[in-house]
Amino acid sequence: MRPFADIFAEAAQRKGGAAALERILVETRSRPPAEIAAIPDDRILAEMTRRIFYAGFSSKVIDDKWAAFERGFQGFDPHACAFMTEARFDALLNDRAIVRNGAKIRAVQQNAKFVLALKSEHGGAARFFAHWPDEDYVGLLDVLKKRASHLGGDAAARFLRAIGKPAFIATPDMVAALIRERVLDRAPGGKRDLAALQAAFNQWSAESGRDLTAISRVLAMSIDGPGYRSGSPRRAGTAPA
Repeated sequence: MRPFADIFAEAAQRKGGAAALERILVETRSRPPAEIAAIPDDRILAEMTRRIFYAGFSSKVIDDKWAAFERGFQGFDPHACAFMTEARFDALLNDRAIVRNGAKIRAVQQNAKFVLALKSEHGGAARFFAHWPDEDYVGLLDVLKKRASHLGGDAAARFLRAIGKPAFIATPDMVAALIRERVLDRAPGGKRDLAALQAAFNQWSAESGRDLTAISRVLAMSIDGPGYRSGSPRRAGTAPA
């Protein structure tokens, strides 16, 4: 595993220089914890829902319908969603203005209960996410997998990044970079792999002063050639981690 400065230099060379790379990184700059903590609970639930519905659908389809989602789920008020009646559930299931997926609609109800639980435990769901240590990011993913609904894997990571929480996402290019750096020998699939990944990110963060999101993106942009997906080669060019 090389020093992060070497990986950054490699990514910069591929992106037109260090200044150009820094401009790209600004696009996904994380928020300070105080800003994350100030996000209202309804917006936390809304971002969870958006990422859940993105999975398996075109993001453009979901974005085009988002105003209808906001209306249908009553502005993602956690109380209204958590205590949704069966009649309201059936109405949503028959609402052609949104994506009518019963399991995902039910997940909104379950996640609303999770948001309310976090509010009771921590004074607000956003405060919980804001103050979780980045050095144990994989622990936060585990919390989402166990306590939330439909928020495992990439959906959880993309939700966290959407609210401004530093997050790494195991895209094919980032995994390919981690294999090159001998952090992993395959796509991460279990606790041991995630622990190795977290340790590497913690070391690179200590070296560089950069957060998980920036390190993740630099790793992905240091790849020039086929990425890695379930053991198969892939042409580079998808969105970086």
